[in-house]
Amino acid sequence: MKLPGSSHLPIHLLASCFNNTVATYKFYWFLSILHATENGETKIQKKDLFASMIANAWYTVNYFHISFGKQDKLQWAIERVKVLENIPIDQERLEIIKQLTRTTSKETRRTLSYFDRQVPHWFLSPWFPKQLQGVIYNASKGFANQSLYALHDEFIVINPEWINYLLENAHMLKAFCYWNLAIFLQAKNPNVPDIPNKLIKPALRNGLTKQRKEFWDIVIDKNGPQHCIYTKRPLDKGDYVVEHFIPYAFVSHDLIWNLIPADKSFNSSKSDKIPPFDIYFDDFFQMQIMGIDTVRKAKPESKYLQEYLTIFPDLSEINDLSNNFIRERFKQVIQPLVTIAVNNGFEYMS
Repeated sequence: MKLPGSSHLPIHLLASCFNNTVATYKFYWFLSILHATENGETKIQKKDLFASMIANAWYTVNYFHISFGKQDKLQWAIERVKVLENIPIDQERLEIIKQLTRTTSKETRRTLSYFDRQVPHWFLSPWFPKQLQGVIYNASKGFANQSLYALHDEFIVINPEWINYLLENAHMLKAFCYWNLAIFLQAKNPNVPDIPNKLIKPALRNGLTKQRKEFWDIVIDKNGPQHCIYTKRPLDKGDYVVEHFIPYAFVSHDLIWNLIPADKSFNSSKSDKIPPFDIYFDDFFQMQIMGIDTVRKAKPESKYLQEYLTIFPDLSEINDLSNNFIRERFKQVIQPLVTIAVNNGFEYMS
């Protein structure tokens, strides 16, 4: 993916900012600059940009538990200010920025100021190759080499020559940034699915009403109330929720092979915790097998049956397979997801 071109700006230098990156700082720094510029700011306080970096990465770290790597201090800073400022993990981006920029906590300010030594001048290094921090600061003040911005102790000033380019191409520039960030983070999290969709907070999660009405209601209609695998309470139509066995925050999908009916009250307390595999897998498996068998007979054209192709390449052959073989296929899919999710910071249910 390439940056939008320009007849008079050194776009190749901007693209070079993202070469050989060892941390996420430059991605989130540039995204923060774009957000500020879109809001009409050309003189931008550094503390606002550092707060925006934290806010932009907040959901990726706190909700999806994506690792930024051992060298990256942005993840450390997010975890630190979350405690210092008592910010909930689902807080909105603008509210996080507001709280961090208005904080009176010296520890929070010190945490944010760490990035002043790491990002603002090094981002401009393509314009000033092999130059020390002081040289870059001084040269950028006159927009030497058409640098993107001028550096000052407390703020940056966007080069007027770049403003129209940033505004006119903001969408493509963000896409370029997120694309490169996704590649970077996928390398740090090789076993985590769907990294691109874990870079920003979804505007609205899809509901599971269709999965309930078009799959699990059919199972209960044909087989009677089913017992919640967690609480053992009988679940009848209209008296259960559909929940993700492996949390949505990790798998990032609503495929039916990871969905089961559950006790409403327990589901809210389970949240994004992982069910211990040895305790709950067998009951989960039995619920899934009943679901497959029931829906295949009652509604063989159901689109939800196709979602099991991840586990079984040909559902028509399932009647010829032993129960142990089918169980092993489910286990081969579910058990690694549990292990990887826990290794990435998801907690087990107590």
